[in-house]
Amino acid sequence: MPSAATKKKQYWLGFDLGGTKMLAVVFDDAFKPIARSRKKTKANEGAKQGVQRIIAVIDEAITSAGITPKDLAGIGIGCPGPLDLESGVILEMPNLGWRNVKLKAEIEKRFDCGVEILNDVDAGVYGEYRFGAARDARCVIGVFPGTGIGGGGVYEGKILRGKTASCMEIGHMPVVLNGPLCGCGRRGCLETVAGRLAVASAAAAAAYRGDAPNLLRTAGTDLSEIRSRALAESIAAGDVVVEEIMREAARTVGRTLAGVINLLAPDVVVLGGGMVEDLPDLWRSEVKKSAKAQVMPSFEQSFEVVVAQLAGDAAITGAAAWARETLSSK
Repeated sequence: MPSAATKKKQYWLGFDLGGTKMLAVVFDDAFKPIARSRKKTKANEGAKQGVQRIIAVIDEAITSAGITPKDLAGIGIGCPGPLDLESGVILEMPNLGWRNVKLKAEIEKRFDCGVEILNDVDAGVYGEYRFGAARDARCVIGVFPGTGIGGGGVYEGKILRGKTASCMEIGHMPVVLNGPLCGCGRRGCLETVAGRLAVASAAAAAAYRGDAPNLLRTAGTDLSEIRSRALAESIAAGDVVVEEIMREAARTVGRTLAGVINLLAPDVVVLGGGMVEDLPDLWRSEVKKSAKAQVMPSFEQSFEVVVAQLAGDAAITGAAAWARETLSSK
C-alpha cells in the first residue's frame, strides 16, 4: 500500500449546464473547491459547438487548478431537460435547441475518466443533502421555484429517479383542472400558477392597474424585467398586492408539497431557486404553514422546511459529489 506521501491525489469536477451559464469547479478529495471556470451559454449554437465549449470550460478549470486531466477521478454534470441517465444522453434541452446529445460519451472520450450526468435540480438537492441545509437527512425533498418549478429527492443517500430518467417533476403536478397551458403541453401544472412567470404576469397586471406603483416605476410591465429581485424590491418598497401574489404562490407550492409529504414522509424539505433566495423568510413561512395545514395530522410534526444554504453552488457541488458516490462504487 502506498504511503500517504506518495498516494495519488484524486480530484473531482462538477459542471453545471443549467440556466444561462456553463460553470466548472474542481474539488479536491475533501470537496474543497480549488478552481473554477465560467462561460455564458449561446442559444444559437448547435450541440456540437456547445459540447466543445463544455470541454473548453473544463480544460480551463483543470488548468487553473494546476492539475492535468489524468488527475481527475471523475466528472459530474448537472443538466436541465429530459435525460437518459443510463446512457448519459441529453434527450432534449429546449433552451439551447439540443436533441439526442451523447454528452457522457463525448466527455469520457476527451478526459479519460468516468462521467455521470444527472438532472440539475437533483444535483442541487443532493448537494444540500451532502453539504448544506439537509445534511445527512434520511429523506429529502427539494423544491426550487424559478422560471419553472424544479424538484428533486434523496432517499437514504440515493437520488430518487426512474429506470432511465429523473423524476420528482413537482412543477408539472396538476393543481388546476383545465388550468393555464404549460410549457410541457399539459394544462394546470403547478408552475403555471406558482412559477416566476406566473407571479410576474400577475404582478405586471397589478402594476398596469396602478396597484403596484413601485414595480411599475422600477420594472414596468415587461415580463423580461420582472425577475425575482425586482419582485422582492417591489415588496420591500410597499407593494402589498405583489406581496400577496407571492405569498399565494408559496402557499400553492406548500399545498402541493403536502401530497408529496404524505407519499414519501421526508424529514426535510429544502426550498431554493431565485424567488426563495430573494425572499427566504416569506417562502419558508408560507410553504411550512400551508404544507402542515394540508398533510395528514400524523405528519404535521414529522418534517422541517429549510432554505437551501449552498445557493448557486448547490448543483455543481452535488454533481461532483454524486459522481464520486456512483463511480467509486463501480
